[in-house]
Amino acid sequence: MPPLPDPPLLLITDRAQACGDLATVVAAACAGGCRWVSLREKDLPETDQLALFAGLRAALSAFDVRLTLHGSAALAQAAGADGVHLPSGADPAAARALLGPGALIGLSTHRPVEAAAVDPALLDYVTASPVFLSASKPGYGPELGFDGLAAFAARAYVPVIALGGIDAGTAGLCRDAGAAGIAVMGAVMRATDPRALTRDLVAAFPAAA
Repeated sequence: MPPLPDPPLLLITDRAQACGDLATVVAAACAGGCRWVSLREKDLPETDQLALFAGLRAALSAFDVRLTLHGSAALAQAAGADGVHLPSGADPAAARALLGPGALIGLSTHRPVEAAAVDPALLDYVTASPVFLSASKPGYGPELGFDGLAAFAARAYVPVIALGGIDAGTAGLCRDAGAAGIAVMGAVMRATDPRALTRDLVAAFPAAA
């Protein structure tokens, strides 16, 4: 099973929020230290997602980046992705069987009981969300807060990635609560300087020594 990328910062794309061309924004974030990106453009037809993924792969060729895809394992395989992030309720066993032991496979979870049910032989991580309410997904909640995040970390058998409304000021507190990493979307997508913002996030939640 592959280790989490270093640093453990997952950038999730949203072209609708991107302050400019998506590939340019993501490349700037990678210049700021991001080494883990997941394409999440589920509203697009699969052919368009594949084309966008290929464009990102080309734009990030100068960086040692794990490029995954939010969606189905079959689409991730077709894209040549380094892994897949599955929606809640998906079948991790089928994804692992299709993508193999070297793929980075994660799952969205929203309750500690979901995280506790994860098989570490099949999944590499789960996301716990929303830690805080965010502008990217208004109406999603209630927020977990640090106590809720700690409950996830205490019950999960795989690393927990904190997601939702996280910034450089709260990233370290997420680590204190037991998170193995953080995931961000809108904050970087909307940033006028995604490189600087990502640099601050990486500094706030560096890889373990």
